[in-house]
Amino acid sequence: MSAVEAAGPAAACRGGAPPPPPGGRRARGAGPLRWLPVVPATVLLLLFLAGPIVYCVYTAFTDMQLTGSSHTDFVGLDNFRRAFTDPEFRNAVWLTLVFTVISSIVGQNTLGLVLAGLMRQAAKWVRTLTGSLVITAWVLPEIVAAFLLYAFFRREGTLNAILHWLHLPSQNWLFTLPILAVSFANVWRGTAFSMLIYSAALSEVPKEITEAAEVDGASGWRRVWHVTLPMISRSIGTNLMLNTLQTLSVFGLIWAMTRGGPGNRSTTLPVMMYDQAFNKSLIGYGTAIALLLLLVGALFSLVYLRLVRTEV
Repeated sequence: MSAVEAAGPAAACRGGAPPPPPGGRRARGAGPLRWLPVVPATVLLLLFLAGPIVYCVYTAFTDMQLTGSSHTDFVGLDNFRRAFTDPEFRNAVWLTLVFTVISSIVGQNTLGLVLAGLMRQAAKWVRTLTGSLVITAWVLPEIVAAFLLYAFFRREGTLNAILHWLHLPSQNWLFTLPILAVSFANVWRGTAFSMLIYSAALSEVPKEITEAAEVDGASGWRRVWHVTLPMISRSIGTNLMLNTLQTLSVFGLIWAMTRGGPGNRSTTLPVMMYDQAFNKSLIGYGTAIALLLLLVGALFSLVYLRLVRTEV
């Protein structure tokens, strides 16, 4: 045994080593201070996020109006009863589901996956050109993209000019098929997000596995269905959830292209919410519709999260 070991901790301290904190007093004293850096962020979240949410929930149970009577009464569930008995609301729910399924679940998700798969096998200049074109549509401001697509689908627009050049029948797409027109517009604008997610997911698939499946005689479609898709299933679930939530809240694109018309044939829940709250000055009723839209988004999120958990 050395002299330092025989002398014990006291000798070690005299030799220059820092003494241990007595009973962990220093560590315990720093406990409350560790929360100090997150206090400003917490205050801002409560002020600008939780506060408006609580106020919106309260507003949905009142008869608040933007103009007219300045007196606001608590009406309980009357706004929600009115919504569920309103044919216009049921039509808006149906069109919201159609718009979401066509433009997000089927359109953006499928097209993004196809583009990511094709770009993985294409030449570098093809990947660069395709990626630039697709991402340009994504980074455009929503109102700019809406006017571009309006010019494309209108009666004298680009689409009808192409159809006329091909000697095919044309029509006023924004009048005859408004919900499909805005759905395809949303697909054109939002596919880049899915393409980027799937490009990152496909880059993580080991080539050895797909090559082994090819050696075993699996065709291209079987390799995709039985090898590639199961390995990126979590990315598919995440992309579907994010795309669906974003599509449910699309307002500017539809409002600039059709204003929910003709009639109410492209009036989704965000458009109806805006119309009731600001055009008809029914703030309470419009806020109730917004809360119901939030509930629809929550239901979609629960379904996707359940699917992702079962695939783990």
